[in-house]
Amino acid sequence: MSRDGNGTPHWFDDDAGPVVRPYAMTRGRTSSASQHRLDLIALVMSEEGTEDAGADRTLAPEHVSIVELCQDAPLSVAELASELDLPIGVVRVLVGDLVDDDLVHVSRPVPPAQLPDESILRDVISGLRAL
Repeated sequence: MSRDGNGTPHWFDDDAGPVVRPYAMTRGRTSSASQHRLDLIALVMSEEGTEDAGADRTLAPEHVSIVELCQDAPLSVAELASELDLPIGVVRVLVGDLVDDDLVHVSRPVPPAQLPDESILRDVISGLRAL
Protein backbone atom coordinates (compact mmCIF):
# COMPACT_ATOMS: atom_id res chain seq x y z
CA MET A 1 0.00 0.00 0.00
CA SER A 2 1.29 3.47 -0.80
CA ARG A 3 0.07 6.95 -0.05
CA ASP A 4 -0.63 9.75 -2.49
CA GLY A 5 0.41 13.39 -2.03
CA ASN A 6 -2.47 14.01 0.42
CA GLY A 7 -1.50 11.04 2.59
CA THR A 8 -4.48 9.01 1.41
CA PRO A 9 -3.63 5.31 1.10
CA HIS A 10 -4.28 3.56 -2.21
CA TRP A 11 -3.70 0.00 -3.42
CA PHE A 12 -1.81 0.85 -6.56
CA ASP A 13 1.89 0.82 -7.35
CA ASP A 14 2.62 3.31 -10.13
CA ASP A 15 5.38 1.10 -11.58
CA ALA A 16 3.78 -2.32 -11.05
CA GLY A 17 0.07 -1.55 -11.41
CA PRO A 18 -2.59 -2.82 -9.01
CA VAL A 19 -1.12 -4.72 -6.07
CA VAL A 20 -2.77 -8.02 -5.14
CA ARG A 21 -1.23 -9.90 -2.26
CA PRO A 22 -0.80 -13.65 -2.81
CA TYR A 23 -2.97 -14.51 0.19
CA ALA A 24 -5.84 -12.58 -1.42
CA MET A 25 -5.87 -15.13 -4.27
CA THR A 26 -6.32 -17.95 -1.77
CA ARG A 27 -8.67 -15.98 0.49
CA GLY A 28 -6.14 -16.19 3.30
CA ARG A 29 -5.85 -19.98 3.15
CA THR A 30 -2.51 -21.77 3.32
CA SER A 31 -3.91 -25.17 2.34
CA SER A 32 -6.87 -26.52 0.41
CA ALA A 33 -9.96 -27.90 2.12
CA SER A 34 -9.03 -31.55 1.69
CA GLN A 35 -5.38 -31.03 2.67
CA HIS A 36 -3.76 -32.15 -0.58
CA ARG A 37 -0.02 -32.43 -0.03
CA LEU A 38 1.61 -31.53 -3.32
CA ASP A 39 5.31 -32.05 -3.99
CA LEU A 40 7.12 -29.61 -6.24
CA ILE A 41 7.46 -32.35 -8.84
CA ALA A 42 3.86 -33.59 -8.64
CA LEU A 43 2.36 -33.48 -12.13
CA VAL A 44 -0.93 -31.66 -12.71
CA MET A 45 -3.15 -32.55 -15.69
CA SER A 46 -6.54 -31.11 -16.63
CA GLU A 47 -9.50 -33.50 -16.59
CA GLU A 48 -11.47 -34.27 -19.74
CA GLY A 49 -14.14 -31.70 -20.56
CA THR A 50 -12.37 -28.68 -19.07
CA GLU A 51 -11.60 -27.04 -22.42
CA ASP A 52 -13.96 -24.15 -21.65
CA ALA A 53 -12.88 -23.46 -18.07
CA GLY A 54 -12.89 -19.71 -18.76
CA ALA A 55 -16.68 -19.78 -19.09
CA ASP A 56 -17.05 -20.95 -15.47
CA ARG A 57 -17.68 -17.72 -13.56
CA THR A 58 -17.05 -19.43 -10.21
CA LEU A 59 -13.35 -19.87 -11.00
CA ALA A 60 -10.76 -17.21 -10.28
CA PRO A 61 -8.53 -16.17 -13.21
CA GLU A 62 -5.61 -18.05 -11.63
CA HIS A 63 -7.67 -21.25 -11.47
CA VAL A 64 -8.57 -20.88 -15.16
CA SER A 65 -4.92 -20.29 -16.06
CA ILE A 66 -3.85 -23.50 -14.29
CA VAL A 67 -6.53 -25.56 -16.04
CA GLU A 68 -5.59 -24.10 -19.43
CA LEU A 69 -1.84 -24.57 -18.92
CA CYS A 70 -2.32 -28.26 -18.04
CA GLN A 71 -4.62 -29.21 -20.92
CA ASP A 72 -2.00 -30.16 -23.51
CA ALA A 73 0.62 -31.71 -21.27
CA PRO A 74 1.09 -32.26 -17.55
CA LEU A 75 3.07 -29.63 -15.68
CA SER A 76 4.70 -29.89 -12.29
CA VAL A 77 3.63 -27.66 -9.42
CA ALA A 78 6.99 -25.89 -9.68
CA GLU A 79 6.50 -25.27 -13.42
CA LEU A 80 3.02 -23.85 -12.78
CA ALA A 81 4.39 -21.49 -10.14
CA SER A 82 7.03 -20.32 -12.60
CA GLU A 83 4.58 -19.90 -15.49
CA LEU A 84 2.09 -17.97 -13.34
CA ASP A 85 4.78 -16.03 -11.44
CA LEU A 86 3.16 -17.01 -8.13
CA PRO A 87 4.60 -18.41 -4.89
CA ILE A 88 4.59 -22.21 -4.58
CA GLY A 89 2.30 -22.05 -1.53
CA VAL A 90 -0.36 -20.16 -3.49
CA VAL A 91 -0.16 -22.59 -6.42
CA ARG A 92 -0.51 -25.56 -4.06
CA VAL A 93 -3.73 -24.10 -2.62
CA LEU A 94 -5.12 -23.28 -6.07
CA VAL A 95 -4.31 -26.75 -7.43
CA GLY A 96 -5.89 -28.31 -4.34
CA ASP A 97 -9.06 -26.32 -5.04
CA LEU A 98 -9.10 -27.60 -8.62
CA VAL A 99 -8.59 -31.21 -7.47
CA ASP A 100 -11.54 -30.80 -5.08
CA ASP A 101 -13.66 -29.51 -7.99
CA ASP A 102 -12.55 -32.43 -10.24
CA LEU A 103 -11.05 -30.05 -12.80
CA VAL A 104 -7.50 -31.42 -12.58
CA HIS A 105 -5.83 -34.56 -11.27
CA VAL A 106 -2.40 -34.92 -9.75
CA SER A 107 0.15 -37.69 -10.27
CA ARG A 108 2.49 -37.85 -7.35
CA PRO A 109 6.04 -39.22 -7.61
CA VAL A 110 6.77 -42.60 -6.05
CA PRO A 111 8.11 -42.13 -2.50
CA PRO A 112 11.70 -43.41 -2.07
CA ALA A 113 10.50 -45.92 0.55
CA GLN A 114 8.38 -47.65 -2.12
CA LEU A 115 11.13 -47.95 -4.71
CA PRO A 116 12.74 -51.38 -5.15
CA ASP A 117 15.84 -52.15 -3.15
CA GLU A 118 19.13 -51.57 -4.99
CA SER A 119 20.25 -55.16 -4.39
CA ILE A 120 17.15 -56.48 -6.16
CA LEU A 121 17.89 -54.27 -9.17
CA ARG A 122 21.50 -55.53 -9.24
CA ASP A 123 20.27 -59.13 -9.17
CA VAL A 124 17.89 -58.42 -12.08
CA ILE A 125 20.70 -56.85 -14.11
CA SER A 126 22.98 -59.81 -13.35
CA GLY A 127 20.23 -62.21 -14.39
CA LEU A 128 19.67 -60.35 -17.66
CA ARG A 129 23.39 -60.38 -18.42
CA ALA A 130 23.50 -64.12 -17.81
CA LEU A 131 20.91 -64.64 -20.55
